[in-house]
Amino acid sequence: QVQLVESGGGLVQAGGSLRLSCAASGRTITRAMGWFRQAPGKEREFVARISRSSGSTYYVDSVKGRFTISRDNAKNTVYLEMNHLEPEDTAVYYCAADTRFDIGNTYYYIRPRSYDYWGQGTQVTVSS
Repeated sequence: QVQLVESGGGLVQAGGSLRLSCAASGRTITRAMGWFRQAPGKEREFVARISRSSGSTYYVDSVKGRFTISRDNAKNTVYLEMNHLEPEDTAVYYCAADTRFDIGNTYYYIRPRSYDYWGQGTQVTVSS
């Protein structure tokens, strides 16, 4: 079992920044960690992923150049630094753990079902 707890969400003006954290506990040997988001009335969307071993990162096109995913393996914590936030970034952000595969295949890592543990989510609201 892996427990994930997100923090760092909040209300920010467009153009501002936020840093999300995801602390893992329990069985913390994961292959990769990801961030997803879900806006009201929309499906859960992949945002970013980072490999535990290599540190390779992957992003959805809409956040490239604005968001940065990083990890601190010693602290079992993953971060999502979000800059130049836009109202379209408003959503509940979820941290997710993949304990099975470290794969850089897009069709694999963008699917929520590729992740077997999820946090409770943290709200990010960007005002215009």
